[in-house]
Amino acid sequence: MKIKKIVLHILQMRLKAPFSTSYGDIHDRELLIVEVKDDDGAAGFGEGVAFSTPWYTEETVKTTVHMIEDFLIPILSKTSFHHPRELAESFRFIRRNYMAKAALEGAVWDLYAKQQNIPLSQALGGMKKEVEAGVSIGIQPTIKDLISLIEQYQEEGYKRVKIKIKPGWDIEVVKEIRKHFPNLDLMADANSAYTLKDINHLKQLDEFQLMMIEQPLAHDDIVDHSKLQKELDTPICLDESICSFEDARKAVELRSCKIMNIKIGRVGGLTEAKKIHDFCKEQNVPVWCGGMLESGIGRAHNIALATLEQFTLPGDISSSSKYWEEDIIEPEISVYNGKIALPDNPGIGFHVSREKLKKYTVETKVFTL
Repeated sequence: MKIKKIVLHILQMRLKAPFSTSYGDIHDRELLIVEVKDDDGAAGFGEGVAFSTPWYTEETVKTTVHMIEDFLIPILSKTSFHHPRELAESFRFIRRNYMAKAALEGAVWDLYAKQQNIPLSQALGGMKKEVEAGVSIGIQPTIKDLISLIEQYQEEGYKRVKIKIKPGWDIEVVKEIRKHFPNLDLMADANSAYTLKDINHLKQLDEFQLMMIEQPLAHDDIVDHSKLQKELDTPICLDESICSFEDARKAVELRSCKIMNIKIGRVGGLTEAKKIHDFCKEQNVPVWCGGMLESGIGRAHNIALATLEQFTLPGDISSSSKYWEEDIIEPEISVYNGKIALPDNPGIGFHVSREKLKKYTVETKVFTL
């Protein structure tokens, strides 16, 4: 493959409603869209999922741009490769910076699939024609507001609901949800809000038959989660702790979790995400695809990844309209009867609207190789 030009589009998009977690509230989403072009003018798109501040990982939009501009593009320009999976090895000597790597690699994967005239899902080895959609709901002002939102999303057909929890917004909230929705497929995401001192408190969640509790302990922990899982009937799902195949291997070996959330940006790209998926399939560990408040471009990559066989649980892959007044892709992603149908078009399968991309772009950087 030969890349002729790389364009970094830095966007600013307003969320339809604030998204609240144990870390704080998000009103506006700064986004990085990476575009790569070949000699024929074909374009592939990837998305950087870092936030403006380092609350989820150490990366930010600014550090992602810095890494791509000053390190990854120079590596790419000097690398001869035939398949996008080869990039992961070329980038390996750069420590961490997974979201930067994933953004550039994702654009190359999209371009590769378009050059092969096949959907990205097929290029990855996916077989599904549709994926189940779950929805993630941030912390709400009141439990009544939360119940109302869950009712709305159930009517829209979402297959499972994930709520955010933190100390003071957990047991009573889940108890009230179960009163209204006794059969709802429900999971709780703690975003590292607890410690091992909270074991007895967290054990109270066992009576509510949650699908899982996601990342209850420290963002970089595997050992303490193993101790906690021994005490809980509720399956633990690891998210922030899994940044690589090696993290996944060690977590399974230590029995730190029973379920794994795979996020493309968090693990460094589609190549590593597929490697983790394949390992979890061998170990019979269910996986699902997490979301990062992406635009339709990042969401399309998630959909393609979720077509792989071991993605047996609905992911955080919601419709475009859940977050945005308008998305930058056409058609926008829609959920019907709790599922998202895969497009048949090559690459990510969705058209990137140049008009909308320009509308939300606040800065552009162009690199000719």
